[in-house]
Amino acid sequence: MTQKILLVEDDPCFGSVLQSYLQLSDYEVTLRVNGNEGLNAFRKEKFDICLLDVMMPEMDGFTLGKKIREIDPSVPFVYITAKSLKEDMKLGYEIGADDYIVKPFDSELLILKIKAILSRCEHEGNEGKLKLIRIGEYEFNTELRTISKGEDILKLTPKEAHLLTLLYEHQDSLLMRDKALNEIWGANDYFTARSMDVYITKLRKYFKEDAHIRIENIHGSGFRLVIKS
Repeated sequence: MTQKILLVEDDPCFGSVLQSYLQLSDYEVTLRVNGNEGLNAFRKEKFDICLLDVMMPEMDGFTLGKKIREIDPSVPFVYITAKSLKEDMKLGYEIGADDYIVKPFDSELLILKIKAILSRCEHEGNEGKLKLIRIGEYEFNTELRTISKGEDILKLTPKEAHLLTLLYEHQDSLLMRDKALNEIWGANDYFTARSMDVYITKLRKYFKEDAHIRIENIHGSGFRLVIKS
């Protein structure tokens, strides 16, 4: 089945060229020229990955990324932008981007990144059938990627679920930072490390009502999930 890409880019010339290049690589590409049009397209159709510019009229890419995450926490998206400041990159990863690519870039490298992200998402989607894990007062369903406590059910993103699974597998021992970064993000650099820190903060928030659960930061090494009986 042909994989579908949503490309949101306000430069009509660059957008058209990139759309054609991606189509030559056997992707089905929907091009929209501003954030509002991109959001409308995302609401109407299912895409395998989204490529988003940041500086756009009507709705910027950061806002669009947040709205995409609200609608579908699992769909991967990548920022492709001229905004190269560290603060912008940091914000992009904190929103939940799978990658942040600064223009100009190597088109072949973009294709390789897209393939790697889609392959990882497919692998995560196929990992393990129904498996229930008890974490304190919570039940973690690794197949559905949900955390439940009574009637309250929270849906996790693929990266959140993968990270929580690794933490559980290394319970009361040490999950090395490098291992988590390479296995989940496929890279180990400043920006992926910052992204992982954001995900750790989110997981701590999800379990904050249970004092028996702690996710400890082992300085310079990694993290440890501690569940007191």
